[in-house]
Amino acid sequence: MTQEDGELDGLVRKRIRALRVAQGWSLEELAARANVSQSTLSRIENGRRRLALDQLVTLARALDTSLDQLVETATDDVVSNPMIDATHSLMRWPVKADPGMTVVRQRMTDPPPDSPARMRAHPGCEWFVVLSGTAVLLLGNRRLRIETNQAAEFPTMLPHTIGAEGGPCEILGIFDRDARRGHQRGEDGARIQPE
Repeated sequence: MTQEDGELDGLVRKRIRALRVAQGWSLEELAARANVSQSTLSRIENGRRRLALDQLVTLARALDTSLDQLVETATDDVVSNPMIDATHSLMRWPVKADPGMTVVRQRMTDPPPDSPARMRAHPGCEWFVVLSGTAVLLLGNRRLRIETNQAAEFPTMLPHTIGAEGGPCEILGIFDRDARRGHQRGEDGARIQPE
């Protein structure tokens, strides 16, 4: 076994234990979920039993993760830089672990449009938090004020638009793949432009 293999082995064992503890499960509870004995699981976590692929698959399922995530070692792309869109006053970052997700930081100065015709509906889900100022979310026939440190999450099939109230506001938003595509079309009324 090479040093690199030993490091991976130790990392996987630490992940198994960390995931078990994060779920609030005892050794006995995870052992029952994975259909292994409690002593086997204890020896796996403590490095006194060899890791077998079939057990890793079973443990990954029991821990509600994938085998890939359990053994992942790549740390090359830990830091990412934003793509800047000065036209829309925003920065965006793709989420590497889920290429369908996009994170957007945007500064808004205009209130939401008065015309309901400028509100948009499209598939997907959006979430945003107000970093500074106050945002107004028009969602269907509702008008919601979201203040600094408050967040909003909504299905984008409801007609919606976002703007600022009482001065500039800055938001950080997360868009799933469908919501991002809905904004990529560039139709009128899109206040947040992830791409």
